[in-house]
Amino acid sequence: MRGRQTRVLVLAGLAVLLVSFDSSVLVLALPAIAAELHSSVPALTELGSALALGSLAALPLSMLADRLGRRVVLASAVAGFSAANIASALAPTLIWLTAARVVAVCFETVAASVATALVIEEVPQERRGLAVAAITVMAGAGTGLTTLIYPLLAPRWRLLYVAGSAGVFAALLLARSLPESRAWTAVTIAHKRHFAMRLLLTPPWRGRLLVVALAAALGSLLFQPAGLLVALFASRQLDLGPAAISAVVVVSGMASIPAFPLGGALSDRIGRRAVGVALSGLTVCFAAAAFSGSRTSYWAGNVLWSVLASAASPALGAWYGELFPTRARATSESAGAAAGALGGVVGFQLVGALQPHLGLGPSLMATAAGALVGAALLLWLPETRGEPLPA
Repeated sequence: MRGRQTRVLVLAGLAVLLVSFDSSVLVLALPAIAAELHSSVPALTELGSALALGSLAALPLSMLADRLGRRVVLASAVAGFSAANIASALAPTLIWLTAARVVAVCFETVAASVATALVIEEVPQERRGLAVAAITVMAGAGTGLTTLIYPLLAPRWRLLYVAGSAGVFAALLLARSLPESRAWTAVTIAHKRHFAMRLLLTPPWRGRLLVVALAAALGSLLFQPAGLLVALFASRQLDLGPAAISAVVVVSGMASIPAFPLGGALSDRIGRRAVGVALSGLTVCFAAAAFSGSRTSYWAGNVLWSVLASAASPALGAWYGELFPTRARATSESAGAAAGALGGVVGFQLVGALQPHLGLGPSLMATAAGALVGAALLLWLPETRGEPLPA
C-alpha cells in the first residue's frame, strides 16, 4: 500500500479509536455512574434517548464535510468530543452528564462518518472492504483500551473522561498531517456549487437513502438500548462485577479481531449485499440472546454478537459508502446515523415502558423483531462491489 494511503488509514484509524474509547466509557461505567448519581433504569433510558438525539445534530456538521473537505471537519470533530470529555468528568448530576455526552455523541458521529468516507475515497476499489475493516479494528482497539483500564480504576469513571480529553492533541495532528481526499477535491472542482442533501433527494439516491435510513432506525430499536444497558443488565440481573463484565468484553473483543478483516475480505470477494444482510440478521439474533437471563447465554450471546457485528461492520461500511456519490458521501453516512438515532429513541422508550412489566432482559429482546426487519430491508439495495465510486 502506498505511503499516502497508509497515512490516511493510520490517522483515520486514530480518530475512530478515540471515538470508540469515548463511547465505551459510558457503557462500562454505567453501573457506577447510576450508583453515584442515584439513577433508576427509567432515568437511564431517558439518558439513552437524549444521547441518540445527539446524532441528529451531527447531520448538518457532516454536510460541512461535503462542502469544506474531510480533513478540517474530522479534526474539528475530534477536538469537539475531546473537549466534551472535560465537562463529562466534572458532571455533578445525571442531567449535566447527559448534556455533555449529547455534545460528545454529536461530534463522535461526525468523526466516524467522515473517517469512513475518507478511507473509502482513498483506497483502490478492490480493497475497500479491507480498508474499512482496518479502521474498524482501530475502533475495536479503542473499546478494548477502555475495557482494560476501567477495572483498574472502577468505580472512578471520571478519570476515563479526563484521559479521553487528550484527544485534543490528536486533533492537532489530524489538522496538520491528514491528507485531503483526492476524490472529494476532484468532484468539488468539477461541481463548484453542490448541495449534498438536495442531491441525495434525487433518484436514484433518494430510494437508497430511504432504505438505509429505515434499516438503521429499525436496527437501533435493539442495538442502541442493548449497547448502552449491556453492562447494567449484567450487574443488576446477573450479579456480575466490573472485572467480570470487562472479562466478557475482553473475550468478545479478542474473538472479534479476526472477524474484522474476514468480513471485509468476504465482501470484497463475494459481494457487499449477501455478506452484509446475512451477518446483520445473525447479529440481531445473538444480541437478543445475550439478554435471555443466564450467565451462559450472556457470555455466548455477547461473544457471538461481537464477532458477527465486527464482521458485518466493514462490509456494511464499504457498501454504504459505495451506494452514494462523493459529493454527498459524508452527509449520507451521517443521515444513516441520524435515522438510527431516531430508532434508538423509540427503542429506549419501548424498553423504559416495558421494563417495569417484563423486566430488563425480555424488554430488550422484544425489540429484536424490528431489528430483523431492518436487516431484511437491506435486500432492496443494489450490489456495489467492484464498481467505481459515483461522483
